Amino acid sequence: MADLQDELHDTSEIGGLPVEDPVDDPFPQAYAAALDAVDRVRALLAEHPVADGYSALSWALRKLSWYDLELGDSSVDTDVPRLREGHVGALLWSLHLPGEPAAGRALVSTLEQLDLIRSVVRGHPEGLRLARTAGQVIDARNCGRVAVIPGPAPAAALGDSVAILRVLHSLGVRVVTLAGTSWASEAGLSRFGEEVVREMNRLGVLADLSGASDATIARALRLSRTPVLCTRSGARALCPHPDNLPDELLGGLGAAKGLCMVPLAADRTGPRLKDVADHLDHVRNLAGPDCVALAGTYDSGADHPQDLADPSCYPRLIAELLRRGWPEADLALLTWGNVQRVLRSADFAARTAQERRGPSAATIEELDG
Repeated sequence: MADLQDELHDTSEIGGLPVEDPVDDPFPQAYAAALDAVDRVRALLAEHPVADGYSALSWALRKLSWYDLELGDSSVDTDVPRLREGHVGALLWSLHLPGEPAAGRALVSTLEQLDLIRSVVRGHPEGLRLARTAGQVIDARNCGRVAVIPGPAPAAALGDSVAILRVLHSLGVRVVTLAGTSWASEAGLSRFGEEVVREMNRLGVLADLSGASDATIARALRLSRTPVLCTRSGARALCPHPDNLPDELLGGLGAAKGLCMVPLAADRTGPRLKDVADHLDHVRNLAGPDCVALAGTYDSGADHPQDLADPSCYPRLIAELLRRGWPEADLALLTWGNVQRVLRSADFAARTAQERRGPSAATIEELDG
């Protein structure tokens, strides 16, 4: 990681305390306090790295004829040097499609992106490692690699088939976004949609509710036996983006031990680092420290807040939260602990569910008519 003393030089980034020049600083105690904050950020992220809930790198790489993520590549937001500089230990790699896919193309595009992810990880063995379980994420971290977790995938790729859900899970998909289907609509989950959620629980596939209707989110929170994710949702009370969550659903998400993964995207959280911190404060205060996590949304085409242009900037955000008085225990949950808990919960619940029931044979025709 680059020297945080240099990275966090702006007075707004470390509690308003200048750290550039100790010789000219008339307040050596203030300078020492600023350096202490830098050291605290370094130590915390060394032990509890960032688990980033949404990276669109696989789609961005499709447009490039050549890239080297281990040496660094300016054509994308994310590469191994910047991940290491930002102390990122795990990434959920989105399989989402830009815009509406042509009929029949959702599954094909998802499979193509899964194939690309495997190829990218194989081509960068010193920096990246595929992971499916919480234990594999820990193993990757212990080996000095960034864990790559495939997902979220679009529910449109399922083609209204729980069998395809099982196939995608066998290929490594761990998260599926429920929005954008007839069975997860403005009216909520249909009977078939409820069966999809049950089968996801049985497999250990996490439900992503970002972009889903409020009715779908509310029903999924009541139905799912494992925690759910909102992989790119802030607080609607602070920004009226449709993917952001109202306070009522944030409270329900916290009660269900799910995760609101606050995005570093200007349209959802605002144009400044301070705005992102405000959303994190709001979610933590309303839903609890067990409910909040981070989603970079890098390489998705989104504009990012000032001073959060790429994954190397995560330490600046953690420094701001420290300045606001976040306990280090809550920061450890934010960056790493909450994502690990959700993955472990899904793994455990899947083992238990598979002892009780076999694969679902339900079809949308028999359940929804």
